[in-house]
Amino acid sequence: MATVPSNGSRAADLGVPAARRHGPTARPAARALLAAGLCGGLALAGTPSRAWAGAGPPDPHAVQPERPTVATHAHTVAPGWVEVEAGFERDRLASGARAASVPLSTKIGLGGHVQLNLGTPWTQVSSANPAGSGPGDFTAGLKWRLLDGAPLLGDFALLPALKLPTGAASRGTGTGTTDGSLLLISSHDLGPVALDVNAGYARRGGDGSATPRDATLWTVSAGFPLSGVVGGVAEVFGLPGTRGAAGGAPTVGLLLGPTALPRPWFELDAGLIVPLCGPQAHGLYAGCVWSLGRL
Repeated sequence: MATVPSNGSRAADLGVPAARRHGPTARPAARALLAAGLCGGLALAGTPSRAWAGAGPPDPHAVQPERPTVATHAHTVAPGWVEVEAGFERDRLASGARAASVPLSTKIGLGGHVQLNLGTPWTQVSSANPAGSGPGDFTAGLKWRLLDGAPLLGDFALLPALKLPTGAASRGTGTGTTDGSLLLISSHDLGPVALDVNAGYARRGGDGSATPRDATLWTVSAGFPLSGVVGGVAEVFGLPGTRGAAGGAPTVGLLLGPTALPRPWFELDAGLIVPLCGPQAHGLYAGCVWSLGRL
């Protein structure tokens, strides 16, 4: 899950779940929408891509990755099934500081079109400051797919989320605010390419002196097969500028990387994030998605 960041380092700061990956046999997933503010971290769920899955009913055990992209797809984990996404990310912020995060997201299928997302990240604000390490803010979201194959919106879903201040604002591992967010998700299959377009908004608690009261995010992500079990993902995402005492300049970033699907129920990913505009962080990431099975 993802949220909209206040400092432009990641979408996870928005408080909306964020989706991430695009596997060679599963649709790309968006980071759960603005990781810490919009969705609560990085944001990811659903049914295998029609373009890659082939004929016949979808395999409920097949992964529905929402890693590694900021965007997520409109699909959901099969009812009663549990999927876990975990990773590691290392960032070099525009200020020169270093940061690391270990995003962990659990997805539970509640129905044919509904999925529960639970985000429990761990964060290290600076490699030179061990006191800046600890659990991040907890996020819970509910992805609800409303449309399948609509003329303009394609597969369309909503992802409302709530972020709780379980991290420590004094150490930089949380925002210290309770945030509500909403992510709009549109997914399309363009031949072998899975395209996901997201737009999100987060409203934070507090007086705006430490983190902006309002934050938004947009992202366009594509996942595609390369060779055999290897696929790729490319994404452009942006965080419009925020207002107030803690406001920041707008940022735009580019995410690129390969994915691998050694088993239908297990996917690996790795890649990099580079700034295109504004104080967006440079980053390296790696992670995995594992469909654990039915509850």
